[in-house]
Amino acid sequence: MSVSSERRKRIILDSLRLKGQVKVPDVAQRCAVSEETVRRDLMLLEQEGHVRRVYGGAVLAKPASYEPPYLQRQKVNAEEKGRIGRAAAELISSGDTIVIDVGTTTLELAKAIADKERLTVLTNSIAVAYHLMESLNEGRFAGKIIVLGGRLNPEQQSLTGAPGEQVMTQFRVDKAFISVGGISMKRGISDYDLEETMLSRRMIEAAGRTIVLADDSKLGKEAFVEIVPIRKVDTVVSNVVPPREWLSTLKQHRIQWIEAKGEI
Repeated sequence: MSVSSERRKRIILDSLRLKGQVKVPDVAQRCAVSEETVRRDLMLLEQEGHVRRVYGGAVLAKPASYEPPYLQRQKVNAEEKGRIGRAAAELISSGDTIVIDVGTTTLELAKAIADKERLTVLTNSIAVAYHLMESLNEGRFAGKIIVLGGRLNPEQQSLTGAPGEQVMTQFRVDKAFISVGGISMKRGISDYDLEETMLSRRMIEAAGRTIVLADDSKLGKEAFVEIVPIRKVDTVVSNVVPPREWLSTLKQHRIQWIEAKGEI
């Protein structure tokens, strides 16, 4: 039995508060209605000022100034993040010096790193450092790990603040792998935590190539703090193709877009 219009709206808003974005097919399946019906619901919610429609669904109208805890976010879009992480790992070559910031998608990248020699990895993510340590011990790749210091944030499993930023300015790396809370052509890449964002900026400044990891829930979304404008990005790895209206901007700034398909 299909769900009533008012109940569908409540379901949509509850999902948005938990996940940050809803997808039209998911709502349609859950509520046993057509995708066109869901699109009409989203249009009404947008007119009421509750949501903003984006590619494939909608986000909350006002950007959230926080994000859910790390362990909670790991459960959201886990399959898509795994595909993105594996595709991003293919961009790493033996002998590279890379930096990986905090995020559940960059964690999937760390898990996928294998068969590389003389790799140097800098990170401020406790989870990333732990998994890389396990990989080194198991002989999955060879190299070294440098953990950027700072204030411990247990909820996000990160180290942030001035110490890490100052240390990061001393390095030059080949590639920076950045996880984001949102990506848009107007506001570039953005995230929620001010201190994590500041360190991500330092990572981008130090890198020869900036690679952004973003599943489709991040497309068209604007988080609390801008990291850098879109022109500062070299590559985006996502589980979907970019929205058509983004193509001209991506071409203008020569941004490579990689769609992570299935098993890599």
